[in-house]
Amino acid sequence: MKNINTLFEGTRYNTPERKICWLSRLFPSLSFYLRLISIIWSDSRKVRSGNYDSVAWQDGSRRTIKALEMAGCRIEATGMKNLEGIDRPCIFIGNHMSSFETFALPALIMPHGFDLSYVVKRSLVDYPIFGDLVRARDPVVVDRVNPREDLKTVMEEGARRLEQGRSLVIFPQHTRSVNFDVKLFNSIGIKLAKRTGAIVVPVALLTWAWSSGKMIKDFGPIIPSRSVHFAFGEPMEVTGKGQEEQTKIVDFIQKKLNEWKDDCANS
Repeated sequence: MKNINTLFEGTRYNTPERKICWLSRLFPSLSFYLRLISIIWSDSRKVRSGNYDSVAWQDGSRRTIKALEMAGCRIEATGMKNLEGIDRPCIFIGNHMSSFETFALPALIMPHGFDLSYVVKRSLVDYPIFGDLVRARDPVVVDRVNPREDLKTVMEEGARRLEQGRSLVIFPQHTRSVNFDVKLFNSIGIKLAKRTGAIVVPVALLTWAWSSGKMIKDFGPIIPSRSVHFAFGEPMEVTGKGQEEQTKIVDFIQKKLNEWKDDCANS
């Protein structure tokens, strides 16, 4: 797949030193959302003209990452060496904390040769303007009302995306949360991998700098003092019933979250 930049192609990424403008220092949320609105509006025009392809999606993702950095946030991504050398579509399985990972993961994953699709909740495709962008990337849409129907949808539609050569990002939690609750982290991604033979890649993330909103949960205040982290684990083949792989994913996420939160507490 054509790559538009090399910014996130290495084995890790750290926000470079940069100057933060006065608007971002005083009003980080305003600074970020003004840029985000511009990105969404620009990309929505590409959707309407039929030009919103994988390259455009990756570019919008990259610009969103830079917008959060320009608002004063620091971002670290590690483990991207684990994405190298994979020669078939994967299922990326991670915890879900904020809206940021939905925007950011294409820029972190796609430079390594992957095309992507998401499993998303229906409300994301119903948003004005932004929903057009989500629908344009042909996601697997679940309602989060009937777990049995959601499982059926993911098994059928997810398998179809993988057969088309597209990797999937799945957040198995029922809802976004800063606290990782194992009881709410289901094995739907493992079940799909077992059925299709796809490789699974664990993804741990701490994206609490983009906090939840009171009126609109997806778009809350930006808190630059909270550093943002992504980590990709080693790819795995699912064997047996998949219980061992599910445990490894959970352990990876818990370990990374504990490390990052301890670092924040000690800084």
